Amino acid sequence: MRPTEILKREHEVILLVLETAEREVDSVEDTGKVDSDRIGKMLDFFRNFADRCHHAKEENLLFASMQERGMPRNSGPLATMLVEHEEGRARVQAAADALPRAAQGDPSALAAVRENLSAYIELLRAHIGKEDGILYPMADQLLSAQDQRLLEERFERVEAEEMGEGVHQKYHDLAHELAGGSPTPRGGP
Repeated sequence: MRPTEILKREHEVILLVLETAEREVDSVEDTGKVDSDRIGKMLDFFRNFADRCHHAKEENLLFASMQERGMPRNSGPLATMLVEHEEGRARVQAAADALPRAAQGDPSALAAVRENLSAYIELLRAHIGKEDGILYPMADQLLSAQDQRLLEERFERVEAEEMGEGVHQKYHDLAHELAGGSPTPRGGP
C-alpha cells in the first residue's frame, strides 16, 4: 500500500473522531456542561494518534521525502500543512488546558473548550481535504516507487518503535468506541 493510502486511511479514523467531537461541542453548547472524560479521550486521541503518529509520519517522513525531491518546505503546500499542524496543536492544548475548569462549570472555560474544539474540527477537516485532494497526489507523482517502499517501512517503524507495539490499534479502537461503534479489525479504517 502506498504511504499516501496509509495516511488517507488514518484520515478516515481522524474524521470519525472529529464527527464525534462535533456532537460533543453541540452538547456543550446545548447543556452548558462537558463530559470531561469523553472530551479527555478525544483530546488524547488528537494528541497521540492525529499528531504524534499521523502528523509525525507526514512531517518527519513524507514531507522530508518530498523536500528531498525538490518541493520547498518553507513555502507552498508543505509550509501550509506545517502551519496548520501547529495551529491544530495549539487548539488541542487550549481545549485541554480549559477542560478541568470547564468540568467545574466555569463559563469562560466552557466557552474555551467549545471554541477551541470547534476551530480544531473546522481546521482539520479542511486540512485533510487539502492533503487528500492536493498534497498526496503531488507526493504520488513526485516520489519514486523506491521512495514509497522506504516510506512504508518507516511508517511501520513509527507505529512499532515510536508509538509502541499495539498503540496504533488502541487508538483505532478508541476512535470507534467514541463514535459508538465496535473496534476495527487490524489495518482497517
